[in-house]
Amino acid sequence: MRKLVYGMNVTLDGYIAAPGDDIGWSAPSDELFEWWLEEEQAIDLFLYGRKLWESMSSYWPTGDRQPNATPAEIAFARNWRDTPKVVFSSTMSTVDWNARLFTGDALAEITRLKAEDDGRMRVGGATLARTAMRAGLIDEYTVVTHPVLVGGGLPFFSALDSWVNLDLVETRTLPGGVLMSRYETRRAS
Repeated sequence: MRKLVYGMNVTLDGYIAAPGDDIGWSAPSDELFEWWLEEEQAIDLFLYGRKLWESMSSYWPTGDRQPNATPAEIAFARNWRDTPKVVFSSTMSTVDWNARLFTGDALAEITRLKAEDDGRMRVGGATLARTAMRAGLIDEYTVVTHPVLVGGGLPFFSALDSWVNLDLVETRTLPGGVLMSRYETRRAS
């Protein structure tokens, strides 16, 4: 069974974007960017909601050809293009860049994809992740906390119907006071 991972940059007060979808607080250091690159290279399938897909696909298809692209950015762009992706949207009609569009029941499709294979897949986009989170499908949470308070915006976590117990499996301090914490969902035996 595939492991479903949800991880993003988060403010100390729990937001992945400030009001107005502002993510200016999350500019990564070189070390953090390289850490994210390693994380992404370990993923076999990306699952995107529409908004995150639009953001990623507006830059990364040619990110390796941008002036002053670092070696890590070049590798990230190539990995992004090469890794299969599923885009969940009821409003889009086409996607490209090694992606397929899914317009049906996101929960049923994520459940099917989890059961299909071994490996790791990452869910990206707050709305799509919220669907998987509420259904108990997320196996691992990676919270990359930046030392900033934005007071509101788009939260990383959604409201849940019941508790989810987690086990801390890794922490790492990165430049600028950024703290990465990785948790695995504790499943009943």
